[in-house]
Amino acid sequence: MAPLRRRPPADPAVRDLVRAARSAQLSRRSLLGTAALGGAASLAACAPPTPPSGGAAAVQLPEDVSATDKVVRWANWTAYLDYDEDTKQYPTLEAFIKKTGIKATYSEDIEDNDSYFNKIAPQLRAKQDIGKDIFVFTDWMANRVIREQLAQPLEIIRMPNASNLLDSLKDVSFDPGRNYSLTWQSGFAGIGYDKTKVSKEIKSLDDLWTPELKGRIVVLSEFRDTVALVMQSQGVDITGGWGRTQFENAVNLIEQKMSEGYIRRIKGNSYLEDLKSGNAIAGIVWSGDLFILRAETENDNWQFVIPESGGTLWSDNMMVPITSTHRRNAMTLMNYYYEPAVAAEVAAWVNYVCPVQGAQEELAKSDPELAESPFIFPSAEYIKDNNIQGFPALSPQDDQAYSAIWQKVQGN
Repeated sequence: MAPLRRRPPADPAVRDLVRAARSAQLSRRSLLGTAALGGAASLAACAPPTPPSGGAAAVQLPEDVSATDKVVRWANWTAYLDYDEDTKQYPTLEAFIKKTGIKATYSEDIEDNDSYFNKIAPQLRAKQDIGKDIFVFTDWMANRVIREQLAQPLEIIRMPNASNLLDSLKDVSFDPGRNYSLTWQSGFAGIGYDKTKVSKEIKSLDDLWTPELKGRIVVLSEFRDTVALVMQSQGVDITGGWGRTQFENAVNLIEQKMSEGYIRRIKGNSYLEDLKSGNAIAGIVWSGDLFILRAETENDNWQFVIPESGGTLWSDNMMVPITSTHRRNAMTLMNYYYEPAVAAEVAAWVNYVCPVQGAQEELAKSDPELAESPFIFPSAEYIKDNNIQGFPALSPQDDQAYSAIWQKVQGN
């Protein structure tokens, strides 16, 4: 394995973020533990309840031509794989191509779960090729994909590195035993802002609604993050015991702040462009993106904060579309990214929560300080102390109802 290539998430600016989080919540060195202890315990603490049954049954699979057609086509989210600005390539992916002889293509096609799913679902249901062999969906959407029988089963026996998956993620409610998915990365939703543009430190969602930020706030189109954070700020335990009233109360506040001119836009992954351009200087964001933003803009004033009322934790999952004819090539790629050294290289660049056991130890060999980052290897205490919660699995009926309410807010 070549030396870790990371965009400056390891620079002094990013280290300030890491140190701040550690000093606030991780002053006890014993909290760090190992990846298996910290990461597994953290993710287990936010595991959603079992969703309604109705998973994928046996379906007719297309002929797999992986043996003769050495191709794998991967659709992912923006800023979600190590990238070399000089060569304009993805170092770990190039290493995979060289190692296996499989031509891998990678595209940042996913703006948010709903828009990408709605784009490809009609083709998948019609058993038409979507031109992808791997796509990446968040837990709740992965649940829908499996339930609608739109993903192919994996052959774990052909993926020995899959055993490196954190123990807490091996038997998730939406895919017991991991027959259809493997976690790509996990992460937090919280507040991001440029500290030079405001006169005070932002610690809560209420702090966002200040004249200094009016018209310059973006929030995520994923309601399980944006609405969830607002619900938490209103005193709701989002893991359960709430209903339509609590959801609508949070949505009403968002609509109010939009009408008052505070929120500039509700956006998917492209919200980063508003922050890069300066059109927005604060918002509800995903944790790893702030590290990327600091590096790309060379602005060390960007801060990521878990609000005092709490944050959310989610996981994104690699899956094989039902129409793919390169399933075994896709599994070869998934298996490769579960090598601890490869996972460490990705983690050092994306700064999201790593799902691979052994990656923390690998990262510690080259960057001991980064290997202690709670943004990559959080402890159970960090999750608990910051009230970081997982959004619960919804029934199909509630999913449809809440999505309709949220789509209306966005003007869709």
